[in-house]
Amino acid sequence: MLAIFLQTLTITAPVFAMLFLGVLLKRINWINDNFIHTASALVFNVTMPALLFLGILHADLHSALKPELLIYFSVATLVGFALAWGWAIFRCPREDRGIYAQGAFRGNNGVIGLALAASMYGDYGISLGAILAGLVILFYNTLSTIVLAVYSPVIKSDPWSICKSVLANPLILSVIAATPFAYFQIGLPNWLETSGRYLADMTLPLALICIGGTLSLAALRQSGNMALSASLVKMIGLPLVATVGAWLYGFRGPELGILFLYFGAPTAAASFVMARAAQGNHELAAAIIVITTLMAAVTTNIGIFVLQAGGWI
Repeated sequence: MLAIFLQTLTITAPVFAMLFLGVLLKRINWINDNFIHTASALVFNVTMPALLFLGILHADLHSALKPELLIYFSVATLVGFALAWGWAIFRCPREDRGIYAQGAFRGNNGVIGLALAASMYGDYGISLGAILAGLVILFYNTLSTIVLAVYSPVIKSDPWSICKSVLANPLILSVIAATPFAYFQIGLPNWLETSGRYLADMTLPLALICIGGTLSLAALRQSGNMALSASLVKMIGLPLVATVGAWLYGFRGPELGILFLYFGAPTAAASFVMARAAQGNHELAAAIIVITTLMAAVTTNIGIFVLQAGGWI
């Protein structure tokens, strides 16, 4: 048991160490909000698309592209979204329901989930994680836009506006662009791939530091029980239901492990940006990010430990 616990820490500790490094650097003023804003934009628009492109470029689509896994993930995401929205209607005042629902279902899979998948399963984790990331980006951006638009006076919720927002996402574009390269096994010139790798290698540490820099205990104190409620749904309720469902369906090994890591990832930092854009309760959004990120340091280790102890991953 001790060996499994230490192995679990080896997988998760580097990711959360970078998160808390971001907290420290912000506290001692070595990074500031301008740096976080600029670096986050760089990650979103340049380095993460490079990581996803190269991850899919080198993916063995015959082994990493698993239709049953993608279908299960899609269905479970839609069910989780519906449950989170339904619980928000029961739990929240009307103006906070979109923020609550988004925080309760939208995981930070593009950064933390992918980082943990890479740490745990190496290149296969990046390949499968990158393919899942394409679904994640599509579903989360679309569903979040819908639920926020319902309760926001400023977001357009018509199908064309949502479609334009999704198709303009650089992460989605990188996944779409890389797929024919991987399918037809088209390589890149060595100099171009090396340059792309330099960019890709920046992604996870820079993004994790930026997320750490956004964590705020002040926001946590202001939002109280509602933020805690959404965080418990995100970090315990939905991952437990989705992972047990995947186990009952028959997933084992890396597939079950990556599903758990993706469903158990803390709330995405992008939810704060979208909450502000929707003129919603962004303090609640920030508090959910804080609580879920802190909880993830515990729940992720416990989940991996249980799954490894059972011999299922």
